[in-house]
Amino acid sequence: MAGINGVTMSGGQIGTVPGPARVERAGGELRRGLPVLVEADGGALPVLAAERANVESLANLAALCGGPLAIYLTPARARTLKIRLYHPEVAVVPLGTPADLGQIRHLADPTSDLAQPMMGPFASDRAPLPGPVAEALALAKLAGLLPALVGPRAAVPDAARRGGGAGYLGVAAADIHAFPEAAAQGLERVVAAKVPLAGAEATRIVAFRPAGGGPENLAVIVGNPDLSKPVLVRLHSECFTGDLLGSLKCDCGDQLRGALALMAKEGAGILLYLAQEGRGIGLLNKLRAYALQDQGYDTMDANERLGFEVDERLFLVAAQMLKMLGVTSVRLLTNNPLKVESLAALGVPVVERVAHSFPSNPHNERYLAVKAEKGGHQL
Repeated sequence: MAGINGVTMSGGQIGTVPGPARVERAGGELRRGLPVLVEADGGALPVLAAERANVESLANLAALCGGPLAIYLTPARARTLKIRLYHPEVAVVPLGTPADLGQIRHLADPTSDLAQPMMGPFASDRAPLPGPVAEALALAKLAGLLPALVGPRAAVPDAARRGGGAGYLGVAAADIHAFPEAAAQGLERVVAAKVPLAGAEATRIVAFRPAGGGPENLAVIVGNPDLSKPVLVRLHSECFTGDLLGSLKCDCGDQLRGALALMAKEGAGILLYLAQEGRGIGLLNKLRAYALQDQGYDTMDANERLGFEVDERLFLVAAQMLKMLGVTSVRLLTNNPLKVESLAALGVPVVERVAHSFPSNPHNERYLAVKAEKGGHQL
């Protein structure tokens, strides 16, 4: 079946490592609790992940910045805390001297909001942004962290030089901005293997990996799809709790197994298993969202309280995978209009939306209702 069968210097000196790889490395530094320098327009913004900060790293960052620190929050998190937005993409909240680690944790992580009901009021800074803060927050999201960072309250013109002395990694803001498209365009087919499944023995899995690193995405191919016709396709975002553990809080496991069963019944189909846990916020943040749901918030409110959009997923990689497999049009197995619109906009025509819903249970009734009422899912 056709189509299916350099070094980066620290302190802002960008070397020969490709942009996507630099972004991956910078995200890893944030996850390790180290500052990175997000560079733009000849300067650099030193930032530290709020959830990974400690007393020592805050003191080191303050010394690097040479002035007071602030915490950078997304508009969604700022709205939760009733913080006025003076910039459309970020709220800059001044911190005391020395910065209070407990305050930083409470500002960043909403799972403690009910335990701290008297927080605030918080003032946000009107001054010009100290650097590419929006791109820095995007990097935190790509790293699977809470979108909350600690950095300077005011611009630090010589941050690159100081960062060089401290050995911090630099990454270009432009590379962070371009990362989703670059990851899709640099996608590589790594391996294909037969993997007989219960109920769908004629199945192969094709693994794809971004050239710059990052999580792998899989194409589960049932049977022998006829590429001259619209192929039955499911875009399935990975769900550890639902797919593997059988969680009753969502319908993901039912959707995964139901899609494979339908493809086996029809004789062919392709399920893309995408590394987009929790609508793109990552497993740990999805578990945080579950903790918020236990406090009474719905699934979409929980994402926003964490500082994310209701749905952070992009389908650039999915569209590229289908094109690399030789798929030119699809019958899309989904109840989510966003997926239909996204694939069509990315050059993969959707000739039919195939309904894909399952009975609710007492644990996911509200979850499904919210998806329908707020998210427009056609359940």
